[in-house]
Amino acid sequence: MNTVFLVVILALVWAGISGSFSGLNLLLGGVVGGVAVLVLREAFASPRALRRIRRIISLAALFLYELVVSAVRVAIVVMRPNLSSAVRPAIIAVPLTVKSDAEITLLANMITLTPGTLSVDVAADKSVLYVHALNMADKDAMIADIANGFEKKIQEVFE
Repeated sequence: MNTVFLVVILALVWAGISGSFSGLNLLLGGVVGGVAVLVLREAFASPRALRRIRRIISLAALFLYELVVSAVRVAIVVMRPNLSSAVRPAIIAVPLTVKSDAEITLLANMITLTPGTLSVDVAADKSVLYVHALNMADKDAMIADIANGFEKKIQEVFE
């Protein structure tokens, strides 16, 4: 039942993307969806793959949450009448526990895409990521937020 439901959903997605909900197009979408399910069934059937998908969704949810919170914080800073007193820029060295290039790249991009922060550089030995912050209130708190937030979730995804 679960496989049939997935094939029907894939057929509807196919028809939606192609822009035609004719019977023949839905049938073609069902055939393509059925082949895709047959080819990929082992990849999605294992508990490890399902666990990884949950971790990816968790990382995406954390990123969206941080994106909204940071956007509100930056908007509050920008709306203040005396901008020079509200902005306290700083560059901090964030020690890394992620080691692979993919993990470091994902972490740096997530930090850069979050308003108010920007990844500047990675140390040659990949042990430190340098981050520019628009409004630095507490260095240790920011390092802890990155380590316990994005970095921890990225490690879970790449386990």
